[in-house]
Amino acid sequence: MIRSSILCIVLAPFFLWAQPEEKKYSFVQYDANKIVYGKDSSEMLRFFSKLSSFLATPEKVREIKIAQIGGSHVQGGFWGDRLTTDFQELKKTQGGGIFAFPFKLAKTNSPPYFTTFSNGVWKSCRTALLKNNCTRVGVSQILLFTNDSASFFGVKMQENAHHKYFNELRVYHNFNPSFSFSIKNGMEAKRIEVPEKGYTLFILKTKTDSVVFELKRKDTLQHDFVLYGFDLQNTAEPGIYYAALGANGASTKTVLRCQLFAEQLKTIQPDLVILSLGVNDLQGADFNKEEYIARYDSLIYRIKKAVPTCAVLFTTPTDNYIRRKTPNKKTALAQECIYTLAQKHQAALWDMYAVMGGYKSIFKWYQAGYARKDRVHFAAKGYALFSDLMFEALMTSYKRNKK
Repeated sequence: MIRSSILCIVLAPFFLWAQPEEKKYSFVQYDANKIVYGKDSSEMLRFFSKLSSFLATPEKVREIKIAQIGGSHVQGGFWGDRLTTDFQELKKTQGGGIFAFPFKLAKTNSPPYFTTFSNGVWKSCRTALLKNNCTRVGVSQILLFTNDSASFFGVKMQENAHHKYFNELRVYHNFNPSFSFSIKNGMEAKRIEVPEKGYTLFILKTKTDSVVFELKRKDTLQHDFVLYGFDLQNTAEPGIYYAALGANGASTKTVLRCQLFAEQLKTIQPDLVILSLGVNDLQGADFNKEEYIARYDSLIYRIKKAVPTCAVLFTTPTDNYIRRKTPNKKTALAQECIYTLAQKHQAALWDMYAVMGGYKSIFKWYQAGYARKDRVHFAAKGYALFSDLMFEALMTSYKRNKK
């Protein structure tokens, strides 16, 4: 396991950590639960400053935006759901919003806090499946398309959602002139089309927990209406906006295949971007440290070009097994890469691998019921624990840097 002594020497004033009052879980390495900074911590300090303005009474900032990029750990939604809830609890508010991709229409698992539905026939294309020749994919790393002549599609917040209602909705789509769509059931809304940014904005007269759109094909000149996702926001209250930008099987290589990634991320304008890629990079036999770093370099360049002021927080890959049988020694190599990247890009870092306990530690999490049988994924309570630990490390760093 790589040691953080180099960063300690560079950043003695800013090397901060979180130490819980209760060491409840024997398989958690609490001493490792800390935020590490690269050469310059000013970007994260800017995020902390905005968070302070958000928490002020009265607040000077009404919304904090967080985007997390990753694979199945992020797509599943349990990690992000708990993280958002932790942040929302700071101010006891239900404002803010989410970025929601209609995973159910793509016949794959969806986060627990929203659902999507349609009576039409949809096909999907995911960049993580290298056999798919997807073009113009966005931040969700997956897209949906249909050629139905008439159908409906919609999105609904679940009862357990941290954001129960929304009054603004962006639909990200391809502006195909052969199709039109509109809100069904007579819901009053102001419609604003923004083709240069790739979405149509609906400002609703009253808050709602769901919306249904009617889709019609006007002619056959151009095939396929393409749907990239929804942006749902409650602007009536202050709150946390969270975008779970994850897809099963995603890696640094497959995210770079998303041609519209930077373009769509620019419309979200996150204050904090959490980068949680690596487990899928490590599953093959051809992992190369230099290539992994180079791909992350390219991704960070795109992120910074789209949102120059955002803070970046790396998470190291979790300990994992290959095909359920072989402990993955390459995870320690990826951990070293993330420390190098954090220093190179003056970013922050949360070392999940160290917090878990390092090599073969996921087996302990599995024995305790916090990881799945495949020794790659986690149970819902495992993701919740990860989120709480990350949040605790962030808030400890925030409090110590508050002045």
